[in-house]
Amino acid sequence: MLMYMSNSRPQTPSTPLHSVSVAGVVIREDGRVLTIRRADNGTWEPPGGVLELTEAPEDGVRREVYEETGIKVQVDRLTGVYKNTARGIVALVFRCHAEGGHEQLSEESTAVEWLTPDEVTSRMAEVYAVRVTDALLNDAPHVRAHDGRKLANR
Repeated sequence: MLMYMSNSRPQTPSTPLHSVSVAGVVIREDGRVLTIRRADNGTWEPPGGVLELTEAPEDGVRREVYEETGIKVQVDRLTGVYKNTARGIVALVFRCHAEGGHEQLSEESTAVEWLTPDEVTSRMAEVYAVRVTDALLNDAPHVRAHDGRKLANR
């Protein structure tokens, strides 16, 4: 009997669809972290966005951080993978350091600020603050799931 095997499977209603986003936790020498206040919903987050189909994750981080803040970055390392189970978004978060540019607003940001870790935890929702606090650690990348508001199993 001859069987045909493929790496792809037909799209069915039960096939999960996900999008991939990237974010950069840019850490300054004084320990402050680059953040934006999003124009669409007013929340504070590390800069980032949807990874383009043909783009490497590190290239996407550099592009998104620059587009949203005006800061050019060097990507240091992956610090976490975060899945929003409600929206099917997988976010890859990278620790970065600034290489140039200057802070500027964009269509996507109404504020660009360098926050202390304490300010991050007081201004950001838990699901975004944990991305920053994980990036400040020097351990292995973290893998976490959340529903858009609260972390799972925490």
